[in-house]
Amino acid sequence: MSEKPEILKPLPVRTSMLSRLRTYFFTGLVITAPAAITIWATLWVISSFDGLVKPLIPFAYNPDNYLPFKIPGYGLVFALAFITVIGALGANLVGRTLLGWWDKLLNRTPIVRSIYKGSKQIFETIFSEKGSSFKQVCLVEWPRKGTWSIGFISRDVDGGTIGLEKGRRMYSVYVSTTPNPTSGYVFFVDVTEVKILTMSVEDGLKLVISMGLVFPDAPLSAEAELLVAKPVMKPSRKTKA
Repeated sequence: MSEKPEILKPLPVRTSMLSRLRTYFFTGLVITAPAAITIWATLWVISSFDGLVKPLIPFAYNPDNYLPFKIPGYGLVFALAFITVIGALGANLVGRTLLGWWDKLLNRTPIVRSIYKGSKQIFETIFSEKGSSFKQVCLVEWPRKGTWSIGFISRDVDGGTIGLEKGRRMYSVYVSTTPNPTSGYVFFVDVTEVKILTMSVEDGLKLVISMGLVFPDAPLSAEAELLVAKPVMKPSRKTKA
């Protein structure tokens, strides 16, 4: 009788102590790095405001002159209070008049007016109470056909406002770079060429910043999906005969 061939069993995989330590190190790095970056950024902002604002605070109102230690964040609190006072001043007639003069002065100053107008438009867009920030997350075929990129719909656009056919329904789409979402490209595309995703703008930003590693935990509800997928266009005004 012929002997049956011996079946070789797979050897158990053994991990060395070095590989375990390396795994533990990268796991700890994933846990501690975001917290460390957040703490560092917070302390940097606080110290930056303290360095800029504290020298401008009158001697009698600076607590560092009375205490044996320095209070961190006092400059930041003072700056926030000052910004709030400016906002309250701009809400009345006298304040609006003074701010209007200041606005005209900066708009007429060479070089400065370009920086002022650009930064003012950005802040008005971001912090506008009318909700003029990104509306939906979408997919667009960019930079070529067959490849899809995450985009953010800024607003609905009539083609006539950008020199195209009047009445042409389009979207203003922003495609950001990764992992820095503050740089990117803005272009206009037909409504029919955009695939709106059922995810929030926050989840879309997470997806971009994480370089495609972090996806949303759950999709939107069916009702929210219908609202998101329905483009909103402002009705055009009819001219009277």
